[in-house]
This record gives sequence, C-alpha cells and structure tokens, in this order.
Amino acid sequence: MSLPHIGPQGGQTPLPGNLVELADYPAQHFGWSVENTVATITLNRPERKNPLTFESYAELRDLFRALAYAKDVRAVVMAGAGGNFCSGGDVHEIIGPLTRMDMPGLLAFTRMTSDLVKAMRACPQPIVAAVDGVCAGAGAILAMASDIRYGTARSKTAFLFVRVGLAGCDMGACAMLPRIVGLGRAAELLYTGRTLGGEEAERWGFFNRLCEPEKLLEEAQQFARSLAQGPTFAHAMTKKMLHQEWNMGLDEALEAEAQAQALCMTTRDFQRAYRAFVAKEKPVFEGD
Repeated sequence: MSLPHIGPQGGQTPLPGNLVELADYPAQHFGWSVENTVATITLNRPERKNPLTFESYAELRDLFRALAYAKDVRAVVMAGAGGNFCSGGDVHEIIGPLTRMDMPGLLAFTRMTSDLVKAMRACPQPIVAAVDGVCAGAGAILAMASDIRYGTARSKTAFLFVRVGLAGCDMGACAMLPRIVGLGRAAELLYTGRTLGGEEAERWGFFNRLCEPEKLLEEAQQFARSLAQGPTFAHAMTKKMLHQEWNMGLDEALEAEAQAQALCMTTRDFQRAYRAFVAKEKPVFEGD
C-alpha cells in the first residue's frame, strides 16, 4: 500500500502539497481511530497476544510513511488489545514461512521490518507506546521505536531473538536500545533475551512512567493530546533532530540546531507564544 493509494481508499479530498486526511483511513490489519488529532493504533489479535503478520508489518510501514503527509494527525498512540501489547511475529504466519524462504526472500522480509522502524522514526508525529502485558520480539521493537513509552508494573518486555537462534541485531535494536537504557544493559537484554519487568523497565529508563493497567491507555492518550495541543511543527523538528544528531559531532549538532531553531522562529506558533506571554495568557498553538 503506497501513499497515493491511501487517499482514494480512505475517500480523501486531495489537499495542497500532497497532504492527506487520515481520520477515516480504513485499516485492514489493526485498529485505527483519530480523536482531536490524536491517532490510536490498536494491535487487535488478543486471542494470540496481538502478533504481527506479513500484512500488518507492511500496512503499519505504509501508514507511518503516510503520516508524514497527514493534515489531521498530530500525535500517535500505539497499544494492544486484551491486556497485552504485542507478542512479536506470528509463529505460524511468519516464523514458519521464514524457515522455508531462500536468502533473497529473507532479506526482503528483514528489510521490510526495518523499513517500519524507519517510517516510525521519520514520521513527524510523536509516538506514545502504551505497553501492558506481553511486549516481545518485534513488539519490543515497536515500543523501542516509539518516542515515549508508558508501561504497567505487570508488563513483560523481552528482546527474545536469541531465544529463537537469532542475533539481537534486529530492526535497529543494537543502535537504538543502548541509547535508551545504556550499552551494558542493552547488551544483557540482547544476549540473554530475558524478560524485563515493568518496574525494572522504568528504573532502566525504558519506560517513561508506569500506570495502572486500567488507566494505561487513557493516560497515554492524555499525554499524546498534550503534545498535539503544543507547537507541533516544533515537536516535529525536535523529533528530527533527536534522530539526526545520533550521527553528528557536537559542532555539527550545534549548527544543525541553530538552523532548526531559526526555522521554528519563523512560525506563527512562535508569534502566538510571544503575544500570549505578553498578555499573560496561555498560548493556543496551531502547528504552523
């Protein structure tokens, strides 16, 4: 599913600059809803702890790519149905077929899964993962690739690739996980595939905060709404700089941030914030 296909499929009206409206996008392999510019993606195969399939991987990849052009989505929440986040690749629908593929087919698959992470990091909207219950394999990667992670004490996160005979270097884990929890802790998780409990995950910095299970989604959506009500152009710039500055030295990063901040100073939101401050009012941002 490419970006041009999303518009007509969702009955969208063409907008200037290839912008699209995705509120009515008819997702095929997961739940999708948009309320007050906050989109919620729900992995919804609860009877099997919400595993991913070839089709859901591809649709998620294409949807996150399309979000770069979405006019009506300012933040995204990703959650799972039935008390679990995601159990990773479906054993019967992905793992089994992979054992019978040739090398070109396997590489096409691993590149597709990597493209999903690329799309999540490249989309301008902040992504908030709401993690409860099982969060394993590719599910742990989806949480890792999000910008913010809310969890529960009962959650169980495992980068378990080694437990199925694979390396820990899957979908960017060796690049991203050490930046979140530190190199030594990331190495432990990737070498052993052990489960990281919710309280430990918060102590290690993998989770930004813990919530009660019955309040998890609500609190994640509330935080996403607070971001959506902020200066979303500036949020997108922050996300881009957080990603791009991984590969920069300090001098290059300072210059990149100088240019990025100067660009943000040309926005109407910057003017709105100044006028509100002078008037001793709360600014109302519009994302432009």
